Amino acid sequence: MLLSTNLNTVFLIGMPGGSEWIFIILAIVLLFGGKKIPELMRGLGKGIREFKDAKDNVKTELEEGMKQVDKDQELKDLRNQLDQQKQQG
Repeated sequence: MLLSTNLNTVFLIGMPGGSEWIFIILAIVLLFGGKKIPELMRGLGKGIREFKDAKDNVKTELEEGMKQVDKDQELKDLRNQLDQQKQQG
């Protein structure tokens, strides 16, 4: 936390305050115009949704892969137990 605070004061970076947000919004309105902003936001929303869906798909695939590894290990253990019982019997 201390390092972060020191870096913020040295590089003058951080979250914008109230007046900075007003300036940013005004600049966006001037650059893109009032009619383009909803289209821009829709595109941004779609991009965020696609990113989230891709992240969820990767997470699901990893979890399924881990479950498959666990199943394979369990099958190996069962086969070893069977082999041991056959050798004893």
